[in-house]
Amino acid sequence: MEKLNIICVDDQREVLSAVLKDLAPLNDYFHVEDCESADEALELMDELDAEGEFIALVISDHVMPGKTGVELLTEISQDSRFLRTKKVLLTGQATHQDTIAAINRARIESYFEKPWKAEVLLTSARTLITEYIFDMGLDYQPWTDILDNGVIFRRLR
Repeated sequence: MEKLNIICVDDQREVLSAVLKDLAPLNDYFHVEDCESADEALELMDELDAEGEFIALVISDHVMPGKTGVELLTEISQDSRFLRTKKVLLTGQATHQDTIAAINRARIESYFEKPWKAEVLLTSARTLITEYIFDMGLDYQPWTDILDNGVIFRRLR
């Protein structure tokens, strides 16, 4: 079975901990990693890719030292290894221009403002991971207990 990873990026440890807590139901099925900067996330992605693992989802804060979340997600979207990786921007401080850039340049799938609702973030993550599995042509059956059945149904029709 393929190893699927979720990477959460935020420079504030308490926010990162909250995201990890909200995604905890996924821990038995996917490897959930946390990074405190864009550069750390990119390094981790390189390592995981080199080991033959998949990065299904990246959830990133926007306002961080160094690279912003939009810059990180844009870089990911332009890397041929991660063309199908799903991207979420999670922030409370993005401007209207930042949001437009995230949609146009980074091709994000979802945008959440802080504070977010845990169940909505978890549901979105499940849906995006399900889409990723189908986009990659992976066997979805090992994860049927946690995946979004609506996506499975639509994809199998």
